[in-house]
Amino acid sequence: MPKPTIYLDTSVINFLYADDAPEKKEITVDFFDNFVKLSIYDTYVTEYVIKEIDKTLSEDRRKLLLKVIEDYPIKVLQSPSLSEIDELAVAYLNQGILPEKNFFDALHVAFCSIEKIDYLVSWNYRHLANINKERRFSAKNYEMGYIHPFRIVTPTELICYES
Repeated sequence: MPKPTIYLDTSVINFLYADDAPEKKEITVDFFDNFVKLSIYDTYVTEYVIKEIDKTLSEDRRKLLLKVIEDYPIKVLQSPSLSEIDELAVAYLNQGILPEKNFFDALHVAFCSIEKIDYLVSWNYRHLANINKERRFSAKNYEMGYIHPFRIVTPTELICYES
């Protein structure tokens, strides 16, 4: 049985260093140390995550976040279907699932939908990691012919210490 595939959005990487949110930071560190580092999942990001990190104002913080991608077994995926991803992301915006200012979030979801990633991992409850948004994304995906059943989850939902 193949390992589940996960896609980390930028919020998950950021919470490794979120001293202002100690509970989420602790969960995120646990997730990275005991699941990502051990390759329990096939873990991915895309150039969209790199572009978001590149917008980080603090150079030290930006370097720290980029180093996470280098230090852990996280593959940076390139998609052969960038125009298809853009088209689906715009469809999410046009449907009102996300506001236009959240185009990167739409790109993350579209990438996972098209490339058949099992789990989009995010700490963004408002725009991604909630059942109502997930249902709306899924409905739009089915309408547009993307039927892979992916989930949008927090790191907490992927932590399991049973064998």
